[in-house]
Amino acid sequence: MKQQKKSSRDITIGLDLGDRRHRFCVLDKWGGLLEEGSVRNERVFLAQLSERYPGALAVVEAGCHSPWISRYLQEQGCRVLIANPRKLRAIYQHERKSDQRDAQMLARIGRLDPALLYPVRHGTAEAQQDLLRIKLRDSLVRARVAVINSVRFTLKSLGYTVRNPSSERFHKVAMEGLPVALCQMIAPSLQALEELTARIKALEAEINSLARRKYPHAIQLQQIPGVGPITALYFVLKIEDPTRFQNVRDVGAYAGSCPKRDQSGQSDPQLRISKCGDAYLRRLLVSAAQYILGPLRSAERSARLWLDAGGPMEPRGQRSGPRWRWRENSPYCC
Repeated sequence: MKQQKKSSRDITIGLDLGDRRHRFCVLDKWGGLLEEGSVRNERVFLAQLSERYPGALAVVEAGCHSPWISRYLQEQGCRVLIANPRKLRAIYQHERKSDQRDAQMLARIGRLDPALLYPVRHGTAEAQQDLLRIKLRDSLVRARVAVINSVRFTLKSLGYTVRNPSSERFHKVAMEGLPVALCQMIAPSLQALEELTARIKALEAEINSLARRKYPHAIQLQQIPGVGPITALYFVLKIEDPTRFQNVRDVGAYAGSCPKRDQSGQSDPQLRISKCGDAYLRRLLVSAAQYILGPLRSAERSARLWLDAGGPMEPRGQRSGPRWRWRENSPYCC
């Protein structure tokens, strides 16, 4: 038994994950095919596969099932390598692509050089559950926007325009000035909006409580103007361990906000951002940056720097745009 465990350290298992069944390919340390087949998407069958090759290297693609499967295989004693699917062009651009071939390619690339897979690391199960709260809230917000748009466009086609209140108050003012027949027609949609708004507020309260109770770093990030509890908590949960980044600039590349590069010879054009990683994280960061770097915030920050340097003017007013007045103690005051 000890000899089998020792030899299994040189074995590589490629797993092509699916919703119902996973295709696997097992290679020895010389690249010879030991076994291939498929297993059902259940823990008991994954445990049987890991028991046959204890301590083997399992290579899987990042996807819907990869977080819990990677954690489960690690609990069973396997070493797990999670491949970045965006970097596996040899798999997704193959002219004869199939699940069997995908599993074999994962195993062969992982056996030769794991760096070619650009491995990613999933968070803990606790962090994944906390992230789902924020994503569920985002899905409810999107559903509310869709219902509001359907009601607004329906009334506009009939010649009635609803004034533009906030999304939280739309269901309260949408019936103002409408005939009874139209009110009865849109009543179910407005009831759904009221329920969605209540659910969103409840989730936001849970997120705020979660940030205060478990993640003190999220509270510190909220001191930055434009960074709210959702952005701060989602950022902390996605980063989770800051020490895994060698440089602060690597965080921008992780979020997909750094430009791509296509350098060849004397040509090195400036390209758009890569848009890799979590799209929702990038959307939250861009929203916070637009507030921080917006016209009002830029004027306030410039005025603050100007005053610290001894400038003659100071800002007054925030709602109607930056206005200025002379400082009384300024040498430039007449």
